[in-house]
Amino acid sequence: MLKMMRKHAKYFYVLFFIVILSFIFWGIGTVDKTGENAIVAEVGRYKITAEEYWRTYDRVFSFYREIYKDKFDEEMQKKMKLKEKVLDSMIDERVLIIAAKDTGITVSDEELHEAITKDPSFMRNGIFDKDIYLNRLRLNRITVEAYENLKRQELTLNKMRRLIELSVDVTDVNSNLRQVSGDEQVIKMLSEAMLNERRAKAVKSYVEGLKKQIKVKINTQLIS
Repeated sequence: MLKMMRKHAKYFYVLFFIVILSFIFWGIGTVDKTGENAIVAEVGRYKITAEEYWRTYDRVFSFYREIYKDKFDEEMQKKMKLKEKVLDSMIDERVLIIAAKDTGITVSDEELHEAITKDPSFMRNGIFDKDIYLNRLRLNRITVEAYENLKRQELTLNKMRRLIELSVDVTDVNSNLRQVSGDEQVIKMLSEAMLNERRAKAVKSYVEGLKKQIKVKINTQLIS
C-alpha cells in the first residue's frame, strides 16, 4: 500500500512538469510559420504547433514507458487516452499563462537568478557553474535571453498554480486522518496524496472555468 501511495504522490503532476519542461526548451505561444495545418490548437493568442505537441508527447511517452516497461503497450495507451491528455495539459498550461498575466503575477530578477543558480542541472560539486549553464543552453540551441524569458514564464506559471492551490481547504483532510491509526509514514503519504488530488482538482476546475471565456480551437486530426 505504501509503495502504491508513493508512486501516486511522485507522479501526480507528471504531465504538468513534462509540459513545463517542453516550454523551457521549445517555447510557448509559438507563431505558426508553416501554415494553418501545422497548428494543433489555438488558446487565445497562443498556438500549439504539431512539432511542439509531438515533442511533448514523446517526453510523456518515454516517462510512462520507463515506469510500466513492456506493459505500456498500445492498448494501455488507448485506455489512458495519452494523446488527448497531453494536448489537454498543454492547453491548460496556456490558459494558466493567460490567467497569470491577467492577474498581474510577475517574477523579479532576484527570483529568476535564484531559480537558475539553484538548478542542479547547472551545478558542479553543488555550486552553480556558469560554463555548464552556457554549454547546456548551447547544446539545446537556445540563447541565454530566450532561456531566461521562458524560465521567468515557468516561474510565473508556478506562482499561478500555487495561488489556486491555496484555496483548497485542508482542515477536513487533517481532521479525518487524525482518526486513522497506523504507521505515521503511511498516514503522511495518504495525506499528501489526498491533498495533491484536491489541489489538482482545484486547478482543473479553475482552468475549465476560464476556458469558457477564452477562445480555444483544436485540430484533433493532427494527433490522431
